[in-house]
Amino acid sequence: MAGDLNLSNLKPAQARQARKRVGRGPGSGKGRYSGRGIKGQKARAGSHKMRPGFEGGQMPSYMRMGKQRGATSKDAMPIGPFRTFTYSVNVRDLNRFDAGTEVTPELLKESGLIRSLRRDVKILGQGELTAKLSVSAHAFSKSAVEKIEGAGGSVTRLKPPHEKKERRHRKSPAEGSPEPVDEAADSAESAADEPEAAETDEG
Repeated sequence: MAGDLNLSNLKPAQARQARKRVGRGPGSGKGRYSGRGIKGQKARAGSHKMRPGFEGGQMPSYMRMGKQRGATSKDAMPIGPFRTFTYSVNVRDLNRFDAGTEVTPELLKESGLIRSLRRDVKILGQGELTAKLSVSAHAFSKSAVEKIEGAGGSVTRLKPPHEKKERRHRKSPAEGSPEPVDEAADSAESAADEPEAAETDEG
């Protein structure tokens, strides 16, 4: 058959575009600057592979803008600055345990509420708790403590609560500087006292 595929009529499904041969003299149409224009950033290698946020070499906007405090601040706990990872478990998820159960991070991992014991566990107060439980975790929210104790249970903190450091404010010059002393008035008073002392010595 004429339509059979064989080596004599084998060809691509669509026409292939020939590769541009740049820099092969002015007669080729792509000589001298090879289609890149004259100098500048776009005439250089890698000019079309700039990283996200690159603004041509000037200070990028994400570095010029102020940063908000949050999980990467120095006060971020329990792991510290730049790294804060905790597993959060709500009190409503603790209803699966029977009353009187001692809930620990190991038990939470066995029940599938957390994935690993390498991170701290924080109990949050979303939902309602009906069972009387003894819960041990690294941190508790205020509402979680109220609901656990309200149901007759108890909480045990595996880490001491984090205390925020007080910020020290610099004293203004008006507050820190001593009161100005009038040297002229002091010298006048001392001069007035000296003759009286001399008269008493003569008498």
